[in-house]
Amino acid sequence: MRIALTSDTYTPQVNGVTTVVHRIAQVLRAAGHAVAVVAPRYPRGSDDGGGGGRDDELRVFSLPFPPYPSIRLSFPLDRQVARFLDRFAPDLVHAATEGPIGVAARRYALRRNLPFVTSYHTDFPQYTRDYGFPFLAPLVWRWLVRFHGPARQIHTPGVAVRDELVRRGLRNAVVWGRGVDTAHFHPSKRESGWRRWLGGGDDTVIVLHVGRLAAEKNLRVLVEAWTRAHRFLGPRAVFAIAGDGPEKQYIATNIPFTRQLGFVDRESLASLYASADLCVLPSRTETCGLVALEAMASGIPVIAADAGGLRESVLSDVNGILVRPDDARGFSQAIIALVGDATRRHALGKGARQTAEGRDVKAEDLELLRLYGALLGGVADPRSSPYVASLETEGALTRC
Repeated sequence: MRIALTSDTYTPQVNGVTTVVHRIAQVLRAAGHAVAVVAPRYPRGSDDGGGGGRDDELRVFSLPFPPYPSIRLSFPLDRQVARFLDRFAPDLVHAATEGPIGVAARRYALRRNLPFVTSYHTDFPQYTRDYGFPFLAPLVWRWLVRFHGPARQIHTPGVAVRDELVRRGLRNAVVWGRGVDTAHFHPSKRESGWRRWLGGGDDTVIVLHVGRLAAEKNLRVLVEAWTRAHRFLGPRAVFAIAGDGPEKQYIATNIPFTRQLGFVDRESLASLYASADLCVLPSRTETCGLVALEAMASGIPVIAADAGGLRESVLSDVNGILVRPDDARGFSQAIIALVGDATRRHALGKGARQTAEGRDVKAEDLELLRLYGALLGGVADPRSSPYVASLETEGALTRC
């Protein structure tokens, strides 16, 4: 198979979308298929050259989005994209985002009469409410339905999202993209050095939040909940945040007792999760909540908003605690309860790891190849690849 993969966010940018898109490229290449990537160009120095440095990648001109400089606004030229993809000659085009690069990919696929696949990762209609423009939600939905309408498959990372898209007439939605790398995120990566650096002694509980520091992450509730919990717990708990974004000063001003770690690379992040004791995620806009799965794979329970994709992963009293999204008091009470009950905390941590193991990426890797193959008339049996065969012989996958 020859797959053209496009995204308005990609490495070195770190977020849930880039994690999934980069994983798709890796899976396809490992299985012996050809991949061409169209993505934004990032400033030099942000990675090894800022533009990927691969012949099978086209990095298009982009500028920082003023309110949120780490997000890039891309300016793809149709001719530039078309020439690049024509040289590659794809069998299928997959647009992972609905931005300018996704629009260029959509136009290319429809003009060339190629199978077109999309992904729905981000709850933009909810974002309009979080940023104070709820009246725009119907217009956003109209655009999303128009963008995804021609897609032969729409990959969604959650059942609730899929059902909402189907309700709006997008009947080709399928659940894919909610797997977690349980080998990379693992309890064995717990490090005493991390705990000492964060200020956590043997009896200190480290409370962690990971994610973009932006309005859509419901940070007002996080701030109020952590203030209440810190006031009650005192030195029994250390609060730490990994992530960057436009609201970092809001966090620093309103919860100054918090350790703000800023951007944490993927390797260090695995050790950070495992070295913490619980993770708090109040966002109501998660379509999947990959951060929750990463924390759970690391063996720590998650206190999460009972909303969106988080409720599909976090099960109260099994692997964490669900709280109403706007209930800051409820979040603080849940934190206090788990800090004070090590036995329950450890039991939920074991349950979290078991849940994550059921969402391991290996099963989804094979499913991705099957989904693509189905659109291309079964041109490639995914099991013919030594890569896939090795996954099956490990016992991680079930033969179809």
